[in-house]
Amino acid sequence: MKLRTFLTTAVAAAAAVAFSTPALAQNYKSEYRMSLVLGTAFPWGKGGEIWAAKVKEKTNGRINIKLYPGVSLIQGDQTREFSALRQGVIDMAIGSTINWSPQVKQLNLFSLPFLFPDYAAVDAVTQGDVGKSIFQTLEKAGVVPLAWGENGYREISNSKHAIKSPADLKGLKIRVVGSPLFLDTFTALGANPTQMSWADAQPAMASGAVDGQENPISVYQAAKLYTVAQKHITMWGYINDPLIFVVNKDIWNSWTPADREAVRQAAIEAGKEEIAIARKGMVEADKPLLKQIEGLGVTVTQLTPAEREAFVKATRPVFDKWKGQIGADLVNAAEKAIAARKK
Repeated sequence: MKLRTFLTTAVAAAAAVAFSTPALAQNYKSEYRMSLVLGTAFPWGKGGEIWAAKVKEKTNGRINIKLYPGVSLIQGDQTREFSALRQGVIDMAIGSTINWSPQVKQLNLFSLPFLFPDYAAVDAVTQGDVGKSIFQTLEKAGVVPLAWGENGYREISNSKHAIKSPADLKGLKIRVVGSPLFLDTFTALGANPTQMSWADAQPAMASGAVDGQENPISVYQAAKLYTVAQKHITMWGYINDPLIFVVNKDIWNSWTPADREAVRQAAIEAGKEEIAIARKGMVEADKPLLKQIEGLGVTVTQLTPAEREAFVKATRPVFDKWKGQIGADLVNAAEKAIAARKK
C-alpha cells in the first residue's frame, strides 16, 4: 500500500513538472505589442528591434514581440502612449520622457532648457540615484521601467536662416511636441511654437506651414529633413531626450520570474547598445555625422560659449518656473549629480 502511494505521488509529481511549462505558456500571448514613435531606420526603432531579438533569444521563444512604429497602436498620437500603456492597449514600449511628461510631471526634468551640458551629465542623472527615483515614480504610475535608452540632444533646424541668437528665432514657426514646457521655452525665445505629431511634422515642413523643428541629429539625418527645406541647423544642445524601456504591469506579472529577469536583462543590454547607436558620429572630436550633413548643402552653426549663454539667459525664467512644478528636490538632486560628474 505504501509502495503504491509512493508511486502514485511520484507519477503525479513528474506529471506536474512535465506540464508546468506548457501550462504557464498558455498564459502567455502568442505576440506582444511594442510601441515606438520611430522605426528601425532610427536609433530609437533600432533599440526596439534589438530588445525584441534579445527577449526572444533569452526566453527561448516564449516571448515574441512585434514592433509598432509611428505609435500606430494609438493612431499616431504619441502623447497618449503612456496612458495606453497603463491601460493595456500597449504591452511594451520604448518611450520618450518628453511624450510621457504630461502624465508623469517628473519626466519634465529632461526638458528643462540647458540643464545637461554634455553626455556625462545625462549619464550621471539617468544611471544614478535620480534615475532610480524616476523609475520608482513610474512604477507608482502603473508601469514597469527596466532600462534607459536615448533619442539624443535636440538641435534646432529651420528653412529661413542661421540661428545664432534668440533674436533669430523671433516669429519663426517651430514644430514642437505636445508639451507645455516646450511651448513656454520657445515662446520665451520669441518663436511661434506649433504642436503637432511627428507624422504631421514632415508634410508641414515640406509645405512651409512650419519653418523649423528641433530633434536629435540622428533623427534629422534618418528622416532626411534637408529634403523638406531644413537647410539650417544650430547645435545648441538645449535638452537631451532619454528613452525608457517599459512593460505594462499586468503583462509583467503574467510572466514567470525567470522570464521577467530575462526581459529586464535584454532591456538593459539593448539600452546600452541603443545609446551607443544614438551617439555614434556625435561623440568624436570631429563629429563625422555633422560633416556628412554639411556635405548635403546644409549650414551647420556651432555656437560660441557666449552665444549659447544668451539662450540660457533667455530661457532661465522658464527653467525656474518649471523647477517648482517638477519638484525642486528632484531638480536640485539632478544639478548636484551633474556638478559631481566625471567628464
